[in-house]
Amino acid sequence: QVQLVESGGGLVQAGGSLRLSCAVSGGTFGNYAMGWFRQAPGKEREFVTAITRSGSSTYYADSVKGRSTISRDNAKNTVYLQMNSLKAEDTAVYYCAAELLLWASHTASRDEDDYDYWGRGTQVTVSS
Repeated sequence: QVQLVESGGGLVQAGGSLRLSCAVSGGTFGNYAMGWFRQAPGKEREFVTAITRSGSSTYYADSVKGRSTISRDNAKNTVYLQMNSLKAEDTAVYYCAAELLLWASHTASRDEDDYDYWGRGTQVTVSS
């Protein structure tokens, strides 16, 4: 059973930074593209960023591009999301997700329906 556990959320002032981590267990981490999604109160869950199995390519939503960086450490089975210049509108529960891609190492989806496993989420609150 693949399990994803997010950490690193919290309360931060606007303009500050946070680094989220997602530890993956129970599967072969290198077989998964990884993504981060978020859900703000009263809104649908939305794509934030994704990274391919090898880490060679990354994808970002326009809302976070230039302020966020996704990375992965395949030796530690962990994916990270570094968020800088945080804004009040970044307040949300952030979810880590894993997309099993045995035959495609150079792609990662922006569509949450393509992801196979999800963490429980970590709350990020940005005060203005």
